[in-house]
Order: sequence, then C-alpha cells, then structure tokens
Amino acid sequence: MKNKQAGSGVCWWYQLGLGLGLLLSAALAQAQVAIESVSGSIQSGVEVVRIDLSEALSALPAGFSIQSPARIALDFPDVISAIGRSTIEVNQGNLTSVSVVQAGSRSRVVINLKQSTTYKAQWQGKSLLVVLDAVASSSPAPASQLFTETQARGVLPLRDLDFRRGDGGSGRVVVSLPNSQVGVDIRQQGQLLVVDFMKTSLPEGLRRRLDVNDFGTPVKTITTTQAGDRVRMVIEPQGLWAHSAYQTDEQFVIEIKPVKEDSSKLTQGPGYGGEKLSLNFQSIDVRSLLQVIADFTNFNVITSDSVTGTVTLRLQDVPWDQALDIILQSKGLGMRKTGNVLWIAPKDEINAKEKLDLESAAALQNLEPLRTQSFQMNYTKAAEVAAQLTATGGGTGAGASSSRLLSPRGSVISESRTNQLFVTDIPSKLEQVQQLIAKLDIPVRQVLIEARIVEASDTFGKSLGVKLGGSAGSQPATRVGSGGVSVGSTYVDSGGTTTGSFVNLPAIGQGGYEPATFALSIFSSNLNRFLNLELSALEADGKGRVVSSPRVVTADQIKALIEQGTELPYQVASSSGATSIAFRKANLKLEVTPQITPEGNIILSLDINKDTVGQSTAAGFAINTKHIQTQVLVENGGTVVIGGIFEMTESDSETKVPLLGDLPGVGNLFKNRSKVSNKQEMLVFITPKVLADKAVR
Repeated sequence: MKNKQAGSGVCWWYQLGLGLGLLLSAALAQAQVAIESVSGSIQSGVEVVRIDLSEALSALPAGFSIQSPARIALDFPDVISAIGRSTIEVNQGNLTSVSVVQAGSRSRVVINLKQSTTYKAQWQGKSLLVVLDAVASSSPAPASQLFTETQARGVLPLRDLDFRRGDGGSGRVVVSLPNSQVGVDIRQQGQLLVVDFMKTSLPEGLRRRLDVNDFGTPVKTITTTQAGDRVRMVIEPQGLWAHSAYQTDEQFVIEIKPVKEDSSKLTQGPGYGGEKLSLNFQSIDVRSLLQVIADFTNFNVITSDSVTGTVTLRLQDVPWDQALDIILQSKGLGMRKTGNVLWIAPKDEINAKEKLDLESAAALQNLEPLRTQSFQMNYTKAAEVAAQLTATGGGTGAGASSSRLLSPRGSVISESRTNQLFVTDIPSKLEQVQQLIAKLDIPVRQVLIEARIVEASDTFGKSLGVKLGGSAGSQPATRVGSGGVSVGSTYVDSGGTTTGSFVNLPAIGQGGYEPATFALSIFSSNLNRFLNLELSALEADGKGRVVSSPRVVTADQIKALIEQGTELPYQVASSSGATSIAFRKANLKLEVTPQITPEGNIILSLDINKDTVGQSTAAGFAINTKHIQTQVLVENGGTVVIGGIFEMTESDSETKVPLLGDLPGVGNLFKNRSKVSNKQEMLVFITPKVLADKAVR
C-alpha cells in the first residue's frame, strides 16, 4: 500500500512537471514573433505582397533578388512560421506563389515571380507590405528609372560602343556613357539580354547590328536602337551562359561568360550557385534534415531506407547545394539527379544499382531488335565514314573493338554511286551514328594561297684596253681600225707593207657586245716607219626584275600543287647499250598544305621551286634552281616573307706589261683594266586567305 502511494506521488509530480513544461513552451511560443498569414493582391495597378506578423519588428528584414529564376527573398530573424503550409499560390499578375521556410529560429519568405523586378518594403502596423515595381513591358516605370529621371533631365548621347573577347572565352560589351549618372536597366527576356540606358540618345554611327559570332564567345549579335528617350541594346547569346555587369566612372561593361552544362550538378555554373540558407540543428535526424532542404528547393527528394543517423550542424548563409553536399559527405551518402528528382542513398548502394543497370543494359543490347537506317553524305565520302565507324584500336581480344562505334551486332555498308551509308544496329547506336555524321558531314573551308617570288638584279661592268704596234712602207694608204676611226697616212712600196704589234691588251666585251675602238697612226718620213695606237673601251649597266605569282585554292588540310615550266630532254643509256629520252623539269612550282586554326589563323606547309634553264653543256642544258621548304603561321589575309637569297659578285682586274705598265702616265698604254659588279636578290612572299562560302561558289 505504501509502495502504491509512493508510485502515485511520483506520477503526480511527473504530471505536474509535464504540465509546467507545456505551459512554459506555450508561453515562449506566445512570446516569439510569428508569421500568421501571407497574401498577394493588386492595389491601384500595383502588385503588393502582404505579410502579417503577430508583432511588428523594429527594422525591415534583409532581402535580396534573384534574376533566374525570378525571386525575392526576405529573411526574418527570431521569427517562426505559424501558417501551417510552406507554399501559398497566388498566380496574379507577375506573382506566381509565395514560399515560407523556417530554419531554426529564422524564417525566410520567398516571393516567386514570372519576371525579375525591384521592390520596396514598408511596415503598416504589424504587417509588412512588399510593393513590386512594374516589369519592363508594363507602363509604370521602375523605381531605378524614376531615380535616373530626377538625376538627369536632359537626353545625352552615348559616346562609344565596343565589343571585346575576354578571358575564358567570355564576351565583353563596353559602353562609354555620357556621364556617371546615367541609369541602366538590365534584364533577361527569354534567351535575350535587354539593356536600357535611360535618358540617352544614340548617334547615327552607333546605330548598327554587330555580328560577333566569329569571336568565339557566347554572344552572337548585338543590336542597338533608339527607343523613345532611351537607348535599348539587345544582346543575343547562344548556348549556356551567365552575365554580370559593372560600371567604372563613365564606362559600363556587360560580361557574358560561357557555362558548361553538367547534368549531375544541382545548379549550373561555376562552384555552388544555390540560394543561401542558414541551418542550426542539434542531433537532427538526417532524413528530416533532407526534407527541410527539399522544402526549400524545387527538387523532389527520394531517400533510401538505409539512410539513418543524426547530425549536428551550424551553417550560416551557405548555398543550399553546398549545404547538401556537406551533409552527404559527412554521412557517406551519394546522390543521383534525374530531372528535378534527387535520389539519396549510401554510396555502396548507388554503385551496386548502377552496376546492375549497366549489366542489364549490356544484356538488353544482345536481345534488342536491329534496325537499318540510311544516311545521305553531302560533303564526305561514305566509304571514309564507314571505315571510321568500324575502325578498331588494334590488338586482340576485347581491346580490339575499343574504338568501334557500332555494337558487336552492328554492320555498315557504303554505296559509292549515290554516296550513301546503310547502317544496321540497335536504335541507341543508330542515334550515336547520326550525331557523328552530323559533325563529320560538313563543308570544308577553302583557303586561297598566293605566292610572289620577286627576283631583282643589278649589273655593272667596265673594261678599258689598248693595242700598240708599228709598220714600215713606201706608199701612202688609209688604215681603218675595227669599230673605230683611223687617223694618218702610210706609204707602201712595191714589195708591200711590213707591220708589227708590240702591245695587244684590248678591252673585254660586256653583255655579248664588242668594245668600241679608236685607232691612231703616227708616220715618220725620215725613218719610213708608222706607229699604230688603238684604244678600246666598253661600259655596261643593267637592272632587271622578275615577278612570279602562282596562286591556288584548296580545302583545309588538303595538299595543293601548281607548277609551270619547261621539260628538257636528255639521253639515258641502259645496261644493254640502248638509249632512251628522259625529261627534266625546269618549273615554277608551289606545293602547299594549309591548316586553319580555331583562332582563325592559318598554318602553311610550303614547298616552293623556282627553276630556270641554265647554260648549255656537252651533256645538255644545266638547270638553275631556287628552292625553299618551310612551315609558317600566318594570320588570315596577312602577308609574310618566308625567305630570300641575296648574292653579290664584285671583281676588279688589271692586266699589264711588266715594268712598262708601272710607268707613270705612259704606263696606261701598256695596261688592260676591267671591273664587274653584279647583285642578285630573291624574296618569297606568301598571302593566305580563308574564303567565305559565297566567294567559293
């Protein structure tokens, strides 16, 4: 009996403590501020979100905006949610819904919009009114535009507009503003990026559409027009991209960066890009924590039954995808993403399931029915594509088919007459073949290569000589020197005239011409003797230039050859003694293989010959050769000198009679002088140019 009384006493004290705890919890709940209701409405054409709280806060909640998806997030510290549901559907005007998420003692209200816009928040008693500015398509002007209009009343022209390629393949649009007070409104409309410069005008020189697709950035076109009292710029990117904008003094820069898509990532872009949240839990069940994150995001979470345990964490303003990654790593869990559904399970379980799926897919390929599909080749030969589809990596065993695109049951037939390809395989492999052909069967870009071979020569030659002799005779006669003039008279007797030559050093011919001569005879009547003097001189000066310009058009990475010249015959004797005629070429030849780089430059592998017929020999004509072989990198449309040969020959010779030729003055009658100076130079210029499709046609 006593034990029963003691037991009942303990039970009474337990009930009393439990009741006090409940009363204390209720008192604390009543003392803490709570969000009681959230609603959305349109008042006088303005969209308003009304958040009713149990008590008014001393300050406005901190908030931020997200452009894609369009959202406005407001954080209420030390405020709980008493609504009872996490999402309130509105679907009115620009509003779609409002989400309320509680994390510990902190609540976040997320306003989901159709298009991003700015907002104003103000207290009205215990209610917080969030007034949304009208979107760009609506008549009311945003608050930023109204602020700009009050700052600058006049319309000022933009000074300049430029596009540049940034680091990492990004595109940068640089706009020079008239002053630093110009308001700028930037927004995304579908796949376009629209930028409005308030209270500005566009000069005629800047009203144009820029096609910047060749810069290799996400930006395709930039169209700038005048729209009322503002300048509107429409940027058309392509692929996956992200943009940022900043202003420095009077320069406004819009940068569009490429984003590589990774289907396994929760949010696209570099690093973590989810909305930030704060979590503070002590020994919370992992499954419940994952459900909190699922309520905060647009993803559906499926948790495996083998996920168990608790976790204690404190995260402050961390992207939700990073928070999820931290939780999974701490518990040894893995994740697989399919659309907007996340499957979370231990890593071993995920690996085992994926292995089973791969084995099932491999077994299914052996049972899946085959299909035959034809592919029409337009620019590529069907036989070449067939060889690539059935190519093997060499070796034996399983490694021999490592590079084979078709399945073991697949086959391919090429038909050369119609240039078609017939592939028989399972549907998944046929789709891969179609994607490969779409990348291979494309027109090859054409390149025009023009070479200029310039040969310049400058020759100079000079020669001076003399002939000195004597004669005897009794009858006067007139003597005429070759090519010159003879002065004086001679006497020749009945027995004839006796002559003699003491010095015979005439001038040397230049350029295939004989030198000019001047002869003089001096007669002595007492001695009956004649003294004959003949001077010869020749000077030649010549300049010449030969320009050869072969040009050829060829496809990218295809060797091209063009040549012109003469083939010289010569006799060839065989071992049996018989002779035959063979030919040697003396040609101008250009052999080139171009390669277009991704940047638009051109790599040229060149082999150039400039051969001419030389002098005649006993065995036939000689061939004068000039040859250059090299590889160069040239910009599209640029010109480069790939090589040259400069040759100079100078000679100064003198022939004289010993002793007599050294006499001052008179010694010139016993000398022969000649001087030769020849200069020859060859330069090779190369100009490649990528032809557009219209130019090729």
